[in-house]
Amino acid sequence: MAVIYHKGDLPKDLDFGDCVAVDTETMGLSLVRDVLCVVQLSDGNGDAHVVQLNRENYDCPNLKSLLENSKVEKLFHFARFDVAMLGKYLGVAISPIFCTKIASKLARTYTDRHGLKDLVRELAGVDLNKQQQSSDWGAEVLSEAQLNYAASDVLYLHAAKAKLMDMLTRHNRLQLAKNCFDFLATRAALDIEGFGEMDIFSHE
Repeated sequence: MAVIYHKGDLPKDLDFGDCVAVDTETMGLSLVRDVLCVVQLSDGNGDAHVVQLNRENYDCPNLKSLLENSKVEKLFHFARFDVAMLGKYLGVAISPIFCTKIASKLARTYTDRHGLKDLVRELAGVDLNKQQQSSDWGAEVLSEAQLNYAASDVLYLHAAKAKLMDMLTRHNRLQLAKNCFDFLATRAALDIEGFGEMDIFSHE
């Protein structure tokens, strides 16, 4: 495994194939209070690219171009949060999307454990170390431990997706999952506008 650390942006014309795993690191989980600090990506072949963003201007045209490339599927775990953060700070409209958390909830109905650690342990046979989850992602220079943690969040998503695709197909829920993925941009927009806790589809 190689972890490649980039300051500000990805190199131009870096090829991630037709599906890139994406995750973000922020200063917290509030779309109002907390800022986007890091974006990590992997093509599923063992390498991870970790981009520490310039928070003064978020000038990263190569990363933005990749995220908006309609020919490249963006693979997330809990895409709702990442898509909202990336939309708010980078101004990108991300499509198409695959979310392993949504897929897990639709396919792995035998469990209520849909976090990344549990998912990767079962479907990829890897035990992730989540020790750096709450570290300072706004630091001027990321530590080796932070880089390795960030990489681990994207390195195994392709393997998990492959298993989830099989399960969704077996249960005839693949189209339902795709419909949910298509709605994620709207769900993220609702979160940004402050409707995150309200079920606007409910009768009340």
